[in-house]
Amino acid sequence: MRKTIIAGNWKMNKTNAEAVKMVSELKGLVKDIKDIEIVIGAPFTALSDLQKEVKGSNVKIAAENMHWEESGAFTGEISPLMLKDLGLEYVILGHSERRAYFGETNEIVNKKVKSALNHNIKAIVCVGEQLEDREAGNTEKVVEDHIRGALKDLTATEVLNTVIAYEPVWAIGTGKTASPEQAEEVHKFIRNLLVGMYDEKTAQEITIQYGGSMKPNNAKELLSKENIDGGLIGGASLQAIDFTGIIKNAL
Repeated sequence: MRKTIIAGNWKMNKTNAEAVKMVSELKGLVKDIKDIEIVIGAPFTALSDLQKEVKGSNVKIAAENMHWEESGAFTGEISPLMLKDLGLEYVILGHSERRAYFGETNEIVNKKVKSALNHNIKAIVCVGEQLEDREAGNTEKVVEDHIRGALKDLTATEVLNTVIAYEPVWAIGTGKTASPEQAEEVHKFIRNLLVGMYDEKTAQEITIQYGGSMKPNNAKELLSKENIDGGLIGGASLQAIDFTGIIKNAL
């Protein structure tokens, strides 16, 4: 059985105090949930205090990005050693906003994924098409390009420490959501692609999340699909009650 992972991606939101308050509330709401991996992706400024806050709980903390080098003249960047020093288990890599606003390419994402895995940090790897790609019928082409690029040269053993997050970019923060059928179609395509890249057993063990305006009122139908193994949640992860609603719909 592959793991169901519900991860929040706060993006550039919440001060340190706000972050700790929210996670403190979340811990109480989800303390009895055992079969779902619960992850919060938070800004770098909150990671240290959040790690202390979740100690002994069933909530895990993720970074939202990292550099591939361990140290050096990269002003403003955060290295895998810094994340590992905090005890982080996850990092979100290759998000569409990183690609669009900061010029991240498949090659850059691949370097980051390899570096994360080399430091025993699990990589949540984001893939997905723009609206013009979908309208042109190029969804599968774009998604395959992202996956092959991000996972280039990874062994089957290594890739088991990644999570694929399918995010149709046109559904991120827009209120639009891919229908459960549209989402499942792409998730099934990704699963079959992984079979070809690796093997059936490996492909069946990899968690594939859906990201793109998942909310408590649509989560159950999306998460009921065979190949949708969780969610990478943006706006709805900022409030503990909303995030908990999504988590409970994954049970």
